[in-house]
Amino acid sequence: MKLLIDFLPVLLFFIAYKLAGIYVATGVAIAASAAQIGWSWIRQRRVETLPLVTLGLLVVLGGLTIALRDPIFVMWKPTLVNWLFAGAFLATQFIGQRTLAERMLGGAVRVEPPIWRRLNLLWGGFFLLLGAINLFVVYVASGYFSAHQALLAASALPGVDLNQCASLFSGATLELCERARASEGIWVNFKLFGMMGLTLLFVIGQAVYLARHMEDEPDPQEAR
Repeated sequence: MKLLIDFLPVLLFFIAYKLAGIYVATGVAIAASAAQIGWSWIRQRRVETLPLVTLGLLVVLGGLTIALRDPIFVMWKPTLVNWLFAGAFLATQFIGQRTLAERMLGGAVRVEPPIWRRLNLLWGGFFLLLGAINLFVVYVASGYFSAHQALLAASALPGVDLNQCASLFSGATLELCERARASEGIWVNFKLFGMMGLTLLFVIGQAVYLARHMEDEPDPQEAR
């Protein structure tokens, strides 16, 4: 249930994007994330630090995207959030008695301390890599950045709503707009399906790794 609630802003962003474009979707994501924080406070009377920082980044970067009509700010948000998570995991590798991985899973799983430290490094490395992959998709794989810059140069506009290509342009500029729109869609699809798929694969791999190193619970009969 918690995983579904955590995933809800990303899902709502995707749906809103398909219906109304990236600027509306960004506003929806900000509202959904704020509601998520509010719901956590109502239920538990506390809010963890990382969700608050994530919301702060979304408000700043999403606000810049909406105000400046430039999606690149909100496209950077997954990278910064993932690198923030990476920093949190890697910092506990050197600070404190227990790593963040052990604090998160230690109540349910028993393994030796070196295994926790290794797993903690894997989590940190995974988030670093996921943030880098997001930038690769934005700047290279999707071709979004170059397509968007070409459109801005051809249209002489400071910002363009790619959801309204047909009503704004014609001819070669319309083709540029449609290409930028398709590239933007590639990133949106990656944000939902790519990041979720990579995360699920990593979690499954982590579960297999932990299962190989879990300590057996003591048998109550043998303890007598």
